[in-house]
Amino acid sequence: MVRPGKGLSDLKETGFTHLMLDFGAFASVEGIEEESYRPDLMHRYYKGLLNEIDHHNMDVKVGRVPFLSPYTRRSDLSERILRMDIDCIRACEEIHCKNIIIQPLFSGVRSNSVWDENQNFYLELARQCQCEDTRILLVNQFKHVNGKPVRGICSEGEEAARWIDNLNETVGTERFGFCMDTGCCNLSGQDMQILATSLGQRLMAVVLTENNGRDNTCMMPFSCSYERRSNTDWTGLIRGLRQCGFDGQLILDIQDTFFAFSPFLRSHLLPLTKAVADYFVLQIELEKNLKKYSSRVLFGAGNMCRNYMKCYGEKYAPLFICDNNEQIWNKEFCGIEVKSPEALKNLPDDCGIIVCNMYYQEVKAQLQLLGVKNIEYFSDEYMPSFYYDKFNRDVTQK
Repeated sequence: MVRPGKGLSDLKETGFTHLMLDFGAFASVEGIEEESYRPDLMHRYYKGLLNEIDHHNMDVKVGRVPFLSPYTRRSDLSERILRMDIDCIRACEEIHCKNIIIQPLFSGVRSNSVWDENQNFYLELARQCQCEDTRILLVNQFKHVNGKPVRGICSEGEEAARWIDNLNETVGTERFGFCMDTGCCNLSGQDMQILATSLGQRLMAVVLTENNGRDNTCMMPFSCSYERRSNTDWTGLIRGLRQCGFDGQLILDIQDTFFAFSPFLRSHLLPLTKAVADYFVLQIELEKNLKKYSSRVLFGAGNMCRNYMKCYGEKYAPLFICDNNEQIWNKEFCGIEVKSPEALKNLPDDCGIIVCNMYYQEVKAQLQLLGVKNIEYFSDEYMPSFYYDKFNRDVTQK
């Protein structure tokens, strides 16, 4: 952290422009002793990082306060946590960072007073906010019972929604929101689709990270698998985020994967990390990208096109379908006329071309050579239903 310039340069060259400032890199709750707590020293550490971030024209969109380990059972930390979190809020507001992830109090909190203690804690934090648009984001937790991770505070969507609504009603403004940590969800067996839809517009950030379901690690999404399947239910997450119209911050936390590699190899992980981030954005914003156009044309008459028609054919009906196979031109596929790619040259400016083909990059290059704009991609990986009938059952002569 002393010389972060090279890392930031690599991130910027890869295409990243937004960062999360994790104050846990500069201080820890367990390491604080009352007489040695030095917020001025912490300020000096992160100030150097912020100067580098500004030099590279990058923005800090989210801050995360130091988290308490889920294994901690000390009962004397609440005041210290409050003090540190207030310092972090002030630091975030100084750099115009609007979203601050702050975990609920749990260590030393009696089960019959969890809400009361956390209500007082969060309301005091709200009183410390100076900027109108500062948002304090609660985050789901897990805990250990008999050596196994189970759901902790704010892991149930309806409960978390009640907390946020109550806090916002008390302060009289939309000061509070929620951050979903997929790692905690996976450890505690939480259904992320239900969690996301229960939270709705309260959900303002999602931490994307993977683990094996037993250990609290932060790995690259899709990198922890068993029998060719990821240990995390990414299908449920993406479906839930689509359903609730998620439009917040996506945060990739892959620190364990990153630091497991030799320093000589870490920069080579960044293009893959960017591709993973872009993939999640594409999947989550799929319907958002469909409805932003006044009309649509599909490219590719295959199973992916069938799945589009089954899920979105009525809601976002295409003008026609294009395909490179001239044998099906002027025929119908799923009841829609199939045309040559040349037909794309005469479309209105506000028409979107939705590629229904796994070879997206190749098709996109072809369309760009034709002068086509507004190219989007449809993926049926996370659709609620699929259609696998044979191709020739659906192609009919006009």
